[in-house]
Amino acid sequence: MKIKENYMLRKVADCYVVVPIGAAVAEFNGMINLNEVGAFLWRQLESDTTPEAVVAAVLEEYEVDEAVAKADVDKFVKELQEAGLIA
Repeated sequence: MKIKENYMLRKVADCYVVVPIGAAVAEFNGMINLNEVGAFLWRQLESDTTPEAVVAAVLEEYEVDEAVAKADVDKFVKELQEAGLIA
């Protein structure tokens, strides 16, 4: 599982935004606002990975219960899949 090509994550002030570039502009018209945790998850998904590896990265980076981390990662991935952003 991996974020599709041609999406860029940028920090603007205290927010993170994802914008399509190149061919992705035709597929996705708009931008995505993320908080710090969302940006962390996005970065994990920029390379080919598994949900289990993302959960492990969250547990290493943040003080959170494993069940909460898994639920949050699953929800984030599902939303990206529904938006057509996961390859």
